[in-house]
Amino acid sequence: MAEIITMPRLSDTMTEGVVAAWLKKVGDKVEEGDILAEIETDKATMEFESFNEGTLLHIGLQEGETAPVDSLLAIIGEEGEDISALLAGDAAPTATEEIVAEATSEKEEAATTSSEETYTVPEGITVVTMPRLSDTMTEGTVASWLKNVGDTVEEGDILAEIETDKATMEFESFNEGTLLYVGLQAGETATVDSLLAIIGDAGTNVDDVVKNFKVSGASEEAPKETAAPAPKVEAPKAAPKGAPAAKKAVEMPKASASNERVVASPLAKKLADEKGINLSKLQGTGDHGRIIKRDIENYEPAVAGGVVQFAPSGVESFEEIKNSQMRKAIARSLTNSKFSAPHYYLAVEFDMDNAIAFRTQFNSIPDTKISFNDIVVKATAKALKQHPQVNSQWFDDKMVLNHHVHIGVAVAVEDGLVVPVVPFADEQSLPQIGAAVKDFAGRARKKKLTPEEMQGSTFTISNLGMFGIDYFTSIINQPNSAILSVGAIVQKPVVKNGEIVVGNTMKMTLACDHRTVDGATGAQFLQTLKGFIENPVTMLV
Repeated sequence: MAEIITMPRLSDTMTEGVVAAWLKKVGDKVEEGDILAEIETDKATMEFESFNEGTLLHIGLQEGETAPVDSLLAIIGEEGEDISALLAGDAAPTATEEIVAEATSEKEEAATTSSEETYTVPEGITVVTMPRLSDTMTEGTVASWLKNVGDTVEEGDILAEIETDKATMEFESFNEGTLLYVGLQAGETATVDSLLAIIGDAGTNVDDVVKNFKVSGASEEAPKETAAPAPKVEAPKAAPKGAPAAKKAVEMPKASASNERVVASPLAKKLADEKGINLSKLQGTGDHGRIIKRDIENYEPAVAGGVVQFAPSGVESFEEIKNSQMRKAIARSLTNSKFSAPHYYLAVEFDMDNAIAFRTQFNSIPDTKISFNDIVVKATAKALKQHPQVNSQWFDDKMVLNHHVHIGVAVAVEDGLVVPVVPFADEQSLPQIGAAVKDFAGRARKKKLTPEEMQGSTFTISNLGMFGIDYFTSIINQPNSAILSVGAIVQKPVVKNGEIVVGNTMKMTLACDHRTVDGATGAQFLQTLKGFIENPVTMLV
């Protein structure tokens, strides 16, 4: 039977969402856990996974379109199934619709019957409520807290693991501050929008916030305005003995040889790793069976005949890391480049003795320091001015020869690679290039670059010399026609004036798009570049 998938509420203040991208199209098979789409909320762009299996029969919103929470997002069912009644609105309400309607009805009834006044949350305090992490979720259970009261919370930190009606999911913070209050303990259950936590300035007294929130249902959604009174949020009641939620909360920490998660404190995990102890062999004595420090300290390996036996863990383990938006964007871009642009590579070894002497002399000037990478950027920019064919871009109906030189400098960050752009690099001095690259690299690692600073490159340089890599090739950063891979300076025997002496060399590899850059054109560019690199003073003339 076809299932209606509605726009989920992926943050506690989300009222509408934008479909940033569909990762499935109509007709595709969908498995439970597959990523259906990327949804842009009021705070972040997040992956939305499917809790259903079947065929994607209908898409209700196209990429870029916006709709309120609970609007029709998609329909999943059996291949070929007739969904005309669902689209026409003639079918009986689905389970999702009934739950949403019931929750809406309860809220409206509570708003009508409650006569208590609403409470205004003080400035600087953020109330975090139980999020609705699936389209049918009406209540959630705190599986575990990853932050304690008093901990500093950064935007993006994982606050807790929330068990929904369909899965246990990580719940990240969209706020910064100190965790001042926790409204639910691990294993406790509460309805969506119940008080989950309070974040604010360290030392703030939140007693009044806690007291009044339970009466009025105030939330961070409108901290300074009054809202319709909401029902009193009572303390969560323990689930009946034997109920699935309670059972899972108790059994979750127990380890097995499967993929079941072992719950242990960070300190316990660290000590276990240092002592080579397999956590799946331990029964925790902490809350809900959590493995803690004393369990590691008291652990005694199996002994037979007075001899400590070797006890292999016998457990295969792996870690799954969800692809970030940056990682997926890089993958799409590089895959498109590698399989659409016919790459070929030209490698040259440069004599770096003069460049080393030049840099040493240049850096003797007070308050001046340039790197070899700065020299490469400047030399490349000068060479590109003489070879605009290499400074070109390919489009389906035309080729653009750029007479300005904007050098993209690849910078490695935690989630992959970003390419900030040094504009008009041929016109900038070596210290100016050095300052720009250093600034870009620092802000890139803090994710502070603006989109404008990563657009408009006409050529790209990737340098792995600082990691000891002496030779490598790169994938072209489209729509550029070429990218230069820069290796490390290596000291080795070389022949000069008929004698073997100790020299310093550097290998560079030019990857070219054969649609725009012919082999001879690329070779001529490298000859010009070689002249600037091996005689850096000529760049200043």
